[in-house]
Amino acid sequence: MAVDRLSRRAFIGTGAVSCLLLAGCGAAGSGRPKLRVSVTGKGEGDTRLLFKAAGIKPEGFDLVYSEFQSGHLVVEALNGGSLDYGGMSEIPPIFAAASTIQSFRQIAVAHGDVNNQVVLVPKGSKAKTIADLKGKRVGYVRATTSQYFLIRMLEEVGLSWDDITPVAMGVSDGAAAFSQGALDAWAIYGFPIQRAMATEGARILKTAYGILSGNYLVSAHVDALADPDKARLIGDYLALVQKAYGWAAAHQDEWATIIAQDIGVPRDYVVDQFKRKSATYELRPVTAAAIASQQQVADLFYRQKLLPKAVDVRPLWDARFNADIPKRG
Repeated sequence: MAVDRLSRRAFIGTGAVSCLLLAGCGAAGSGRPKLRVSVTGKGEGDTRLLFKAAGIKPEGFDLVYSEFQSGHLVVEALNGGSLDYGGMSEIPPIFAAASTIQSFRQIAVAHGDVNNQVVLVPKGSKAKTIADLKGKRVGYVRATTSQYFLIRMLEEVGLSWDDITPVAMGVSDGAAAFSQGALDAWAIYGFPIQRAMATEGARILKTAYGILSGNYLVSAHVDALADPDKARLIGDYLALVQKAYGWAAAHQDEWATIIAQDIGVPRDYVVDQFKRKSATYELRPVTAAAIASQQQVADLFYRQKLLPKAVDVRPLWDARFNADIPKRG
């Protein structure tokens, strides 16, 4: 299950969906410096969409965005050298730490909502609690928050991983399986929740509130960090992201409308999700608490025998940008 076992074919086929150059928006041959950045998912998780909505553009450099379906594919891209900067949850780097390659460092925390990570059940499901999933087919995305919070939810009601039939699949495959009735429940995150509720009558059985920390990790490739010019771009980009998060927090109604149009669901569903938010997004520096939070996750995965060895996450962290992260507006 380690990240380095994920096939290159899977990465190319489902991970990096496309690459787009945004400056805003210089030509590829402009000769300006470029920062290669990941985007995972649509809607609120799409930094391109947020920058456009907030009217934010980098000065003096271009952004080359690559799209991914999940954080473990971002980690693989970082390890493969095709990204300078990427975002993911606390979980994918843990699998990399248990393998032989960790070509990235975690440089900041994007703290945000955890109520957009849920276990969904289809329309007509009789399940009222997580305990009702015993013996059922439950979809999840391997090596992501969905696997972690599903394990924790099962433990809370006295069940184990072996008490369900877990079905590991990517986001798009999971959406198709859920829509076709092949799953009794789906542990998932982000815009597929609103889409399944809006178009299929899906229902939230339980959110990850109280289980997940809300920490989503910002990582950079070691070569980019070692290059003073590239490292400066990373610092500049962190400041732009924080500014964009400030705009989103101050313009929730407008942002909800934009997201609804982007993911193709009625605005009311996004507004409802926004009302249930546990937090709005902001960048935070590297702290002992953030490191301890990820270590807690690593320890659980090891106890569950999902990692081949115990993992110390401390070497993955780099606090050099702490002083460069501005307060969110």
